[in-house]
Amino acid sequence: MQGQHHYYATIRWTGNKGTGTDNYKNYDRSHQIIIENKSDILGSSDPAFRGDKTKHNPEDLLISSLSDCHMLWYLHLCSEAGVIILDYTDNATGVMVDTSKGGGKFIEVILNPIVIVSEYSMVEKANELHKKANELCFIANSVNFPVRHNPTAMTN
Repeated sequence: MQGQHHYYATIRWTGNKGTGTDNYKNYDRSHQIIIENKSDILGSSDPAFRGDKTKHNPEDLLISSLSDCHMLWYLHLCSEAGVIILDYTDNATGVMVDTSKGGGKFIEVILNPIVIVSEYSMVEKANELHKKANELCFIANSVNFPVRHNPTAMTN
């Protein structure tokens, strides 16, 4: 898996209400995330920043990307290790703080994966593999804040 991998996305603003950005309150933050051969994602900013609460925002997508990347690596590692995962759910959370310059930054994301394994003997290994998944996750390796884990593994 050596080398470079390239990804492409088109972001199209759809929030011009007729006067563009002539005033901070006069435009909508709506946009589309377009990736070839995939369903469009309808986005906006967080409602705290005048966004549409019914659409995905960049902060949601960042947390989702971290959780998703972790899960995919984790399932791969479990498969290789003979740990049979029957169900996986992560209720990920993130904390973003305002900065003195008017922007913001994430200071941490916490993944809370709950996995169901097929046998009790797999529980310990299932919990251990989260550490390795975090080390391999492309997205976690690309952020400048900690990505913590509170895993729970159990049987049905």
